[in-house]
Amino acid sequence: MTDSAAVLFVPASAPAGESKSLAARYGVLCALLLVAAAIRLPLAFWPNINHNDEIYQYLEPAWRLLGHQGVVTWEWRDGIRSWFLPTLFAGPVALGDWLAPGGWGAFVAPRLLVSLASLSIVATAWHFGARISRAHAIVAALAAAVWFELVYFAPHTLSEPLTTALILPAALLLTGEPSRNRLFAGGALLGLAFVWRFQYAPACAVFVLGACWRDLRNAIALIAGGCAALAVAAGVDLANGSIPFAWLVLNIQQNLLHDRASEFGVAPPMAYIQLMSILWSGATLLMLMALRRGWQHAPLLIVAAIVNVAFHSMIAHKEYRFIFLSIPLLIIAAALGSADWVQLMRQRPGWRHWGLPVVCAGWVLLSLGLSGATYTMRHNWMLGTAEAKLATDLDVDPEFCGLALYGMHDPFLPGRGQLAIGRPVYSFYQDDPLVNGQLSALVQKHQREFNRIIAPASLAGELPPDFSKRTCALASHDINTCVFVRRGACDAFTTGPFGINDVLVRLND
Repeated sequence: MTDSAAVLFVPASAPAGESKSLAARYGVLCALLLVAAAIRLPLAFWPNINHNDEIYQYLEPAWRLLGHQGVVTWEWRDGIRSWFLPTLFAGPVALGDWLAPGGWGAFVAPRLLVSLASLSIVATAWHFGARISRAHAIVAALAAAVWFELVYFAPHTLSEPLTTALILPAALLLTGEPSRNRLFAGGALLGLAFVWRFQYAPACAVFVLGACWRDLRNAIALIAGGCAALAVAAGVDLANGSIPFAWLVLNIQQNLLHDRASEFGVAPPMAYIQLMSILWSGATLLMLMALRRGWQHAPLLIVAAIVNVAFHSMIAHKEYRFIFLSIPLLIIAAALGSADWVQLMRQRPGWRHWGLPVVCAGWVLLSLGLSGATYTMRHNWMLGTAEAKLATDLDVDPEFCGLALYGMHDPFLPGRGQLAIGRPVYSFYQDDPLVNGQLSALVQKHQREFNRIIAPASLAGELPPDFSKRTCALASHDINTCVFVRRGACDAFTTGPFGINDVLVRLND
């Protein structure tokens, strides 16, 4: 490691005139954490879903751990997912359902938990900056608190933001002059991060190498911490009746060797760079300028971010959330670089007291502008809200006794508004081998088993005449989707061959 690469890791004494009492110093940090919480926590109640995995890979498995029924996707049937995160979510899901029965509490409580977890990024940014100066600490923490991508992903129950909330503190612990205790704790956090999202291992390796580069003995405490975390993960697997880490072997086999993930779409290697430049829009050049200055303060953060993007760029199936770890790494490094401009402005007559407010205001205004500047972000903010509207329609419907999804491949609704829909859920989809071109006839045949249908408005003519349109919303892929209702009760409460889980098995989905 070069001397410049070690700059970030050497604790720096505050410049003259910047030493403050402990209470005053951390009072500002607490204020920034409160600001970040005030922005993030309300978003837990906003029914926005970035990806179905939030429900079907984490919350529904947590719901099933509590003894309830739920949708089972192919990942869980094939055993390629760890039970760690669903086990972690089971407590908040149970608490939320107890406080607000019917599903919404079980949906919101875990989102509040992950929103709070995201505050670790803000605290970490502060401490990285504090190694340089108080101004650097304030700018870095503020940027992490308000940056639109970090705010957007904060309430989503996905492995990427949760794992990032572990890796950033680990990076802080493993840099500077880490003690044995810090190395052990950092290794434990990286061990958990590996279990929660093993694809972040290459980026984590950057910090491991940074910690061991000058003293290989550091690896002993670091490895011990990692092994302790892996032992806990193995215990979780055993408690759920699984062979420890069998899911990891199967996941690599399915997604890396058999390329199963490519069935859900592929993108060229430069896709992440292109999307990042779109989301950052006109601020991209400014960010690059700040990162150039940030390199002298936080080279390993930038290297880890680049390694993470490069690794995921080699995988054909791409989703922006996959590289989420790189976003806070780059934002913190850029914020540290922009704080240098505060020092430069303080040297100019008339700007001595304006440098810090100007730079901080710049981060706030930039984030506010970019949060809705592009179609992509405006679309992201509204993802899932239409489905939530349809779910609410069912939730307040006292006559609802059975639901059929018609012409919809994605089982978004049963777990969307309420994790425990409490009624039979049927699925009628054209690609189902049992349909055999008779989709409309099958719905006619089974219509007495359900009295609500969710279907695209364009397929209304294929539904039984007893069903009439009630509530519509522009759902996923900008398809106008509606709830269709018929009067009367349901004759049966067995889903037969068209129960949603049976259909998913036949579709291998």
